[in-house]
Amino acid sequence: MYKKSEIKIGEKWIGELRPCYFIADIAANHDGNLQRAKDLIYLAKESGADCAKFQHFKASKIVSDKGFKNLRQTNSHQTAWKKSVYEVYEQFELNREWNNELAKTAIEAKIHFMTTPYDVEAVDEINPLMYAWKIGSGDITYLSFVEYVARTNKPIMIATGASTLQDVERVVNAITKINKKIIIMQCNTNYTGSMENFKFINLNVLKNYAMLYPEIILGLSDHSSGHSTVLGAIALGARVIEKHFTDDNNREGPDHSFAMNPQTWNEMIHRSRELEAALGDGIKRVEENEKQTVVVQQRCLRVNKDLLVGHIIKSEDLDILRPAPIDAYKPYQINELIGKKLKKKIEAGDPVILGDI
Repeated sequence: MYKKSEIKIGEKWIGELRPCYFIADIAANHDGNLQRAKDLIYLAKESGADCAKFQHFKASKIVSDKGFKNLRQTNSHQTAWKKSVYEVYEQFELNREWNNELAKTAIEAKIHFMTTPYDVEAVDEINPLMYAWKIGSGDITYLSFVEYVARTNKPIMIATGASTLQDVERVVNAITKINKKIIIMQCNTNYTGSMENFKFINLNVLKNYAMLYPEIILGLSDHSSGHSTVLGAIALGARVIEKHFTDDNNREGPDHSFAMNPQTWNEMIHRSRELEAALGDGIKRVEENEKQTVVVQQRCLRVNKDLLVGHIIKSEDLDILRPAPIDAYKPYQINELIGKKLKKKIEAGDPVILGDI
């Protein structure tokens, strides 16, 4: 089996046999308030996240006001917004004067600080504070920008929602020519929170990624409710998980409704750690807690009458019964006994032990 690479983010190693790395994407859920942003960092840590992530965008550098006003949308989550797309992005821009304060808060909370940048200026401003980067699915075709981020030589996570395999191959090739520290994240970019979305998550894409890129670490960036998708992704090899995070799903804002809250996040972490423990290393063995079970549940060859020294063992002398002492002959070894002479007396009901013949 090809051994996947390991990537270090801060003091944490990310890899196939390492604990899953959980990113709480606070994103716009700071609601434009610095204290809320700081409180959410602490809440993310308390809920079990490894990383508190934000998004650095400016409305003027990410969306076209005219473009969205002329766009007829029917099923996008943005149709429910009370303001125009441009106005919402403008309202929820992260104040870049907060950068140092947020990074300091993360250090105090003992959680990693990360962001998804959406412009070169953001990368330049916040690079000294970053352990790693996350690139959103929407920029998977923005190769010049992705390459710019890759040149910081820090681990780079790329979400692959709403894209084709050709899009994924193109961006992976672009990044890996510059930076080998890459994590590919399966993603579905429907943010409506509809239960119908589960049939579009397509976790089995992770199998495809594992075959195409056996050395690259996999992840999941998810916007569905609950954590069933997370458990499935971990079982399929994902070692980085990103979910939106808020303190209150009833708050007004673009990301609150479908985000995880401290209670659901904590439950997700507990179930995920249980699953990680259950997955093991894939080596089939008698486990430490099964060693007594081998004796009490497996059968061995036992004699059904007293047999004297020199007796030639016949099949009718033997029963196949539990328990099976470690050094007893097992049923598959019966042909090794038939026709052999006993070296010692065996009483009825006793097992035939290695060395008795």
